[in-house]
Amino acid sequence: MAAIGRTNCLQVVKQIEIGIFLDGGPEGEILLPRRYVPEPAPQIGEFMNVFVYLDSEDRPIATTQRPRVEVGQFASLKVKEINQTGIFLDWGLPKDLMLPYSERKRPMEVGKSYVVYVYVDQHTHRPVATARLDRHLDLVPAKYKQGEEVDVLVAERTDLGFKVIINHQHWGLLHHHTLFKDVRIGQRERGFIQQVRADGKIDISLQLQGKVGAQNLSDDILAKLRAAGGSLPFSDKSNADEIVAAFGVSKGNFKKAIGGLYKKGQIAIFDDRIELVK
Repeated sequence: MAAIGRTNCLQVVKQIEIGIFLDGGPEGEILLPRRYVPEPAPQIGEFMNVFVYLDSEDRPIATTQRPRVEVGQFASLKVKEINQTGIFLDWGLPKDLMLPYSERKRPMEVGKSYVVYVYVDQHTHRPVATARLDRHLDLVPAKYKQGEEVDVLVAERTDLGFKVIINHQHWGLLHHHTLFKDVRIGQRERGFIQQVRADGKIDISLQLQGKVGAQNLSDDILAKLRAAGGSLPFSDKSNADEIVAAFGVSKGNFKKAIGGLYKKGQIAIFDDRIELVK
């Protein structure tokens, strides 16, 4: 069965001049237009991954293009057009994604990006977007472990920091005092679970904490040193932004890591570089 608004693995059943037809199960045969057929063309009986949505006549149609978001997911999308019908967002396909006026949380402007959730409208059966995020989050209990790596989408700014969406399922909070680099609304990051509080609220960090995090960083520094021939142009005097770009951690954690490696006799630290001790 082909799921509308999602990537499906479908079997080729027919080849015609305008494209190929795929087995959509209850949806019937679904056309993949010729312009999206890869070379060499798949043969009858073969399977291929395609994204399925509805064309202007409400017929399922397939594409090998990948949208920026699928049904059941959250993403930051830019507004392309606003008209009497609704608000239209760029999700990476020729046909824009509509956000009905009733699904706005606040006024929206052309050219600006907003975090939205994509679902299938029960009346039109079309994928549509909503900016009302709360109704689609925290619907299942959070069962994360401390230090677990998760996908994070920065969604809202608060007095305490930034509200983030974890794994397309839960709200989390990225506290100001844990940030070591600038973040922006709509940005995707690799995050780590700091704790799940008794009230179910989740604290997130962008760097792994504790002994495991420190050991991983030390191992990463040593690996980069070996790959670079034994020397790297970083030290405890390096610019914080350069350290973030190279290692993805705060300057404070970097200094602790190279200090530990120095005490173990594994590296030497100079004003402008660190070197492996041979």
